[in-house]
Amino acid sequence: MTGTDRVGVGCDLRVHANASGRRIPDSEFSSRFRPTGLPNSKFENAGGARCQIGMTLFLSGFLLGRGAMGKGGQDVGKKVELAPSISSFPAWARTVQECEVEFKVSTEYGLPSDEALRRQQIYGLNELEKHSGPSIWQLVLEQFNDTLVRILLVAAVVSFVLAWYDGDEGGELGITAFVEPLVIFLILIVNAIVGVWQENNAEKALEALKEIQSEHATVRRDGKLIPNLPAKELVPGDIVELKVGDKVPADMRVLHLISSTVRVEQASLTGENAAVNKTNHRVEPDDIDIQGKECMVFAGTTVVNGSCFCLVTQTGMNTEIGKIHSQIHEASQNEDDTPLKKKLNEFGEVLTAIIGAICAVVWLINVKYFLTWEFVDGWPRNFKFSFEKCTYYFEIAVALAVAAIPEGLPAVITTCLALGTRKMAQKNALVRKLPSVETLGCTTVICSDKTGTLTTNQMSAVKLVVMGRWTDILRTFTVSGTTYDPRDGCIHDWPAKNMDVNLQTIAKIAAVCNDASISEAGNNQFVTTGMPTEAALKVLVEKMGLPAGYNTSLESIELLRCCKWWNEMFYRVATLEFDRTRKSMGVIVKSRSGTNSLLVKGAVENLLERSAYIQLLDGSVVMLDDISRSHVLKVLHEMSTNALRCLGFAYKDDLGEFATYDGENHPAHKLLLDPANYSSIETGLIFVGLVGLRDPPRKEVSKAIEDCRAAGIRVMVITGDNKETAEAICRDIGVFTPDENIHLKSLTGKDFMSLPSNEKKDLLRQNGGLLFSRAEPKHKQEVVRLLKEDGEVVAMTGDGVNDAPALKMADIGIAMGIAGTEVAKEASDMVLADDNFSTIVAAVGEGRSIYDNMKAFIRYMISSNIGEVASIFLTAALGIPEGLIPVQLLWVNLVTDGPPATALGFNPPDEDIMKKPPRRSDDSLITAWILFRYMRSYAGGLLGVIGLYVGLATVGVFIIWYTHGSFMGIDLSGDGHTLVTYSQLSNWGECSSWEGFKVTPFVAGERHFTFDENPCDYFQTGKVKAMTLSLSVLVAIEMFNSLNALSEDGSLLTMPPWSNPWLLVAMSISFGLHFLILYVPFLAQVFGIVPLSFNEWLLVLAVAFPVILIDEVLKFVGRCSNYSGAKRQQTKHKDE
Repeated sequence: MTGTDRVGVGCDLRVHANASGRRIPDSEFSSRFRPTGLPNSKFENAGGARCQIGMTLFLSGFLLGRGAMGKGGQDVGKKVELAPSISSFPAWARTVQECEVEFKVSTEYGLPSDEALRRQQIYGLNELEKHSGPSIWQLVLEQFNDTLVRILLVAAVVSFVLAWYDGDEGGELGITAFVEPLVIFLILIVNAIVGVWQENNAEKALEALKEIQSEHATVRRDGKLIPNLPAKELVPGDIVELKVGDKVPADMRVLHLISSTVRVEQASLTGENAAVNKTNHRVEPDDIDIQGKECMVFAGTTVVNGSCFCLVTQTGMNTEIGKIHSQIHEASQNEDDTPLKKKLNEFGEVLTAIIGAICAVVWLINVKYFLTWEFVDGWPRNFKFSFEKCTYYFEIAVALAVAAIPEGLPAVITTCLALGTRKMAQKNALVRKLPSVETLGCTTVICSDKTGTLTTNQMSAVKLVVMGRWTDILRTFTVSGTTYDPRDGCIHDWPAKNMDVNLQTIAKIAAVCNDASISEAGNNQFVTTGMPTEAALKVLVEKMGLPAGYNTSLESIELLRCCKWWNEMFYRVATLEFDRTRKSMGVIVKSRSGTNSLLVKGAVENLLERSAYIQLLDGSVVMLDDISRSHVLKVLHEMSTNALRCLGFAYKDDLGEFATYDGENHPAHKLLLDPANYSSIETGLIFVGLVGLRDPPRKEVSKAIEDCRAAGIRVMVITGDNKETAEAICRDIGVFTPDENIHLKSLTGKDFMSLPSNEKKDLLRQNGGLLFSRAEPKHKQEVVRLLKEDGEVVAMTGDGVNDAPALKMADIGIAMGIAGTEVAKEASDMVLADDNFSTIVAAVGEGRSIYDNMKAFIRYMISSNIGEVASIFLTAALGIPEGLIPVQLLWVNLVTDGPPATALGFNPPDEDIMKKPPRRSDDSLITAWILFRYMRSYAGGLLGVIGLYVGLATVGVFIIWYTHGSFMGIDLSGDGHTLVTYSQLSNWGECSSWEGFKVTPFVAGERHFTFDENPCDYFQTGKVKAMTLSLSVLVAIEMFNSLNALSEDGSLLTMPPWSNPWLLVAMSISFGLHFLILYVPFLAQVFGIVPLSFNEWLLVLAVAFPVILIDEVLKFVGRCSNYSGAKRQQTKHKDE
C-alpha cells in the first residue's frame, strides 16, 4: 500500500497497490475489502466503528492476500474466508457488533446471495443428517443371533436332511417326515419377520426430530427481505426476522428487538414451563447452560410474543437440536438387551449344554446297536457298522433336541407381553415395545421429569394476599385446585356474597390486564393460549366470582364468564407491554362511565417501588409508608421461599394526559410508541395486593412416591427448572421429607458434571430421593449411564426434545402422551396417556405381575419339555422302540402347550406385589429348586421329580400296552393285539432271530394291522397304538401340570383352578385340539396316531393324574424351606 488518497469524515481509504505491486482500482477495493454484505455507498460513507471494522477487514485481507500469493497472485480475486472458529464462537457472550465482525455481515444489508451460496458449500444445508440404518439382510441375520434360534435352525436342517434321505423310499412316511423341518423353518421365518419389523421402527425418533424443524424463514439478503426462503438454505451469518408464531429455523443470536419484548417457548428443549424473555444484551460467562443464554434462540423453539432480528450462528447438526439428534443416534446404536432377553439367552446357553450332553449320552448308550467288534489277541477286530441303525439313533438325538427346545416359548412370551400391554393401556400406559412390559417389573430407579409428570404443568394460584382494614394488616386466602378448570377447587374462607372493594379491584386487574385465554378441549382437558401465569389469573378470577348485586348476562355455562364481564365493564384502549426492565404489564381501560384508569400487574418489588399509595379493604386510599411496605415484603419473602411465583397488582386513576386517551389519534399516543416511557407512566401507583402461583404437584403423586418407597424403588427428579422451585415440589410430594438435609441430594446439572467420576457414583448410590435441577440433555444421559453401569434398571421419563437421548439410553424410556413431543414419544418404550407419574407406578406393578406370570408359564413349558426329554432318553436307554416321533413333539410344544401357557398370563397378581423389593435383573428365571422339581440332570444322576415322572409315565404306558392285557383293573385287550415280554420289547432289534414269533392282527380305529409277511413290523408300524397312548399321556400330564403352575409354591387348595377361568378354557381347547388330530383320519395319518377306546382313555387319565399329587407334596416342601430364605433375601435387598 502506497498511501491514501483521502481521509474524510467516513475514513474512506483508497488502496493504490496490493502485495504484488499492482494498483487496485477503487471499485475493486470496495468490493473486496468492505465487510461482507455492506454496499459500497455505505462503506464509503461510514464512520466511527464501521471505519474500524473496514480497517480490520482490510488489514486481515491484505495479510491473507500476502499468504496466498505463492503463484503469481492468481488468488487475488478471492474473498476473505470465514474464520474456522465460528462453530465454537460464544455469540451469547459477545456484543452485537462483535458478532457482526465475526460473521462478516451487517444487520442492515444481510449476506449477498453469492456469499450465502459459498457458505452453504462450506457448512452444508441447514438440516439434520440422515443416518443410513442397517440393511434388510443385516437385520435378518441379527435375528439369528440368538442361542435358541440357532439350536432350532440346526435341528431343522438336520431334520430336513434326514427327511430327504427317508423320502427316497417315497410313500406317506416320507411326506410326514418333512412336516417337522418345514414347521421349524416357518417358526424361524415368522420370528425373523417380527424382529425385522421391530428393528425397522427403531430410528423413527430421528425422523420425528426433523418434523419440528422450521420449513421457511424470513431472511435479509442483498439488502432485501426474502419472506419464504426454505429454512434448509440458511447459513451462518444470515439475518433472520422472527415474528409471533414463527418456529425458529436455526440457532441464532438476537441482534435487536422490533417489539418491546420477545418471548420464546423452549420448554421442549430445556424443560422450563414458562416462555423465556429474550434480550439482545450479551451474557456472562462463556460457559453457560442453555437456560442462561437469554440472547440466543434455538432451532425448533417457537416465538410466542414479539418480533426481532437475529443472526444465524449455527445450522444443521451444529445446532442444539442437531446435537440431540446425534445423541439419539448414538444411544440407539448402544441399546442393551432387555433383562428378559438376557435371561432367555442364558437359558438357551444352558439348554445347549444340556442337549449336547443328552445327545452324547444317548449316542454312547446305543453305540452297541450300530457298531460292533470282536477282540482278537486283546485287540478289537472285525468291526461291523450298521448305517441304518446309526441313522435311527441319530434321529432319536434330533428328537431329543426338538423335545428339549420349547419352540412355542417365543410365541407364548409375545402373547403374554401383548396381553400385558392391553392391561397397561387400560391404566393409561401405552407400551410401544413389548419387552418393556417385563423390564418394568425389575425397575430399581425411576428418573422423572418434574414439569407435567410430577406436576400438572398448569400454573395455578395457591395464595392470595390482600390489604386489610388498616395499613399494618394483611389478609391471606388459600386457593385450591391444580388445573385450568375454573371448577377445580375454590378459595377458602372467601366472602362470596360480600366482596369488598379491594378484592374487586384485584379481580378487575387480573381479568383485564391479561392476554391469555382458556378453552375446553373435551375429556376434561383445557387448552390455553398465552402465558401460563396469566391463564392461572383468569382461573382465579372465576373462583372469586362477581361482586354482590351484579348479575352477568352471560350464560352460566361459559368457561370464563366472570373475566368476560370484567372486560365488558372496563374496555381496554391501550397496552403497555411487559419488558424486562420494569418487569410489569399495564393496560389503560375505559369504564362504562367514560373515565380512564391504568391497571398494572408485575413483579411485586418493582410495583412497590413505583407505588405511592395503598388501597385498604373498604377501598380507601392511604399513603404507602415503610411499615406497610415492610409487611408486604415480608410476606413476599415467605412466599418466594416456598417457591411461589409472585405477582403484584396496582392501579392508577390520575392519568394526566392519558385521562382522555381513546386511541391512536389522541395526542398522547406518541408516548406509547416508545417503551422507554412506560416506567414514567406507571408511577404514583396504588398497590392493592399480590398472588402466589406455582405449577402444583398432582394429587396422586405423593401416594405413588410412597408406593415406590415401599416397593424398594428410588425416585430421582431431573428437571430443567430452577433449584428452589424443584426442591419445594420435591418436599411437597415426598421425594424429600420436610426436615431432611438435602445438601448432598439436590444439585444442579452443572454441579453434578463437575464432580469426579467416583463421587458421582457415590452420590447416585445414596438411599432415598435425589434432585438434579437446571439439567441439560447431557446431564440426564450421564445420570442414566452411571446408574446402568452400577447395575440399576432405570426408567426415565420425559416429554421434550431434550429428553429423547436419555429416553433412548434408559432401560425403559417413558414419554408423555399429552405434553410430549413426537420426538420423545418415538424415542420411548412407553407413553403415558395421562402424563401422570402414578401411572408409572401402576405400570411397574403390572410389570411385576406379568413377570410372575411369565415365570409360571415358563415353569410349565420347561417341565413339559424336560418330561419329553426324559421320555426319549428312557426309550433309548431301555432299548425299546421309539415312543414319540419329532412331529408329535413339535405339535405338543407348539399347539397343545400354547393355550394353557398363554392362559397362565392371566393369573391374578399377588396382593403384596408392590411391597416386595425389586428383583435383581440378573435373577434366574429357573432356580435350582425349580430345576430339581422339573428337570433331570444326566451328568450328576440327580433325578428331577416331575421330569422323571413324565418320562416314566409316557414310557411306562408304552410298555404296558405291549406287555399287559389289563392294568389297574382296566381291560386293554379289546383290540386283539399280541402281548410280548419286556425282554422281547427291549431287544426288539433281534426279532428276526426269534424262532416261532408270530403276531395276530389287531384293530385300531378303522385301521386293520396284519403282520403275516414280517412279524417284526409289530415293533415298527404296529407300535402306533402304543405311541398314541404315550402322546395322550404326555398331553394329559401337561394339562394337569398347568394347574400346578398356577402358583410356584401355593397349593391348589388355596389357589383353585377357577381362580384363573381362562386356564380352564385353555385346557379345554388343548384337549379339543388333541381330539382333532386323533379322530380326523387325515391328521391322524400325518401324526402317526390312531383313535383310542374308552378304556384306553381311562388308562391315560389314571397314569397322568398323579402328577398333581406329586407336585402338591413338592410345593409343601418348597413353602417350608423357602420361608426363611425369603426373609433373608428381603433383608438383604433392604440393606442394599
